[in-house]
Amino acid sequence: MRDDYTILAVFEYSTEAQVIKSKLDSEGFKTMLMDEKTIDTDPLLSQAIGGVKLLVHNEDLQSASKVYNEIRTYEKDDNGNDINCPNCNSNRILVAESQRKNLFFMLFPFFESRKLICNDCKTIFK
Repeated sequence: MRDDYTILAVFEYSTEAQVIKSKLDSEGFKTMLMDEKTIDTDPLLSQAIGGVKLLVHNEDLQSASKVYNEIRTYEKDDNGNDINCPNCNSNRILVAESQRKNLFFMLFPFFESRKLICNDCKTIFK
């Protein structure tokens, strides 16, 4: 990877990455995709190589992050309603990365309960 670019987001499929890349390109940001062709060739490799990476030039990273956070999709409850953060009441909620704190959850990650994280204040909750 080039030193003058930073990963902004990672996507499972290249189509998702292309939509966000197009928006950022239209706003004048310098972007590129990494591992796009590999995953297009064999989508089952996406998990193995870490997905399609959307790279943004370092000088554009702060402002590109703001644009990306405005257009990305956030989690909804089972009824399709917004989920609000218990700390700051924001509705910009994402699924938190799993912690896998012990050997059981490392071997059987599907038993770990899903946790959410607020994209604004970074509070983790269920």
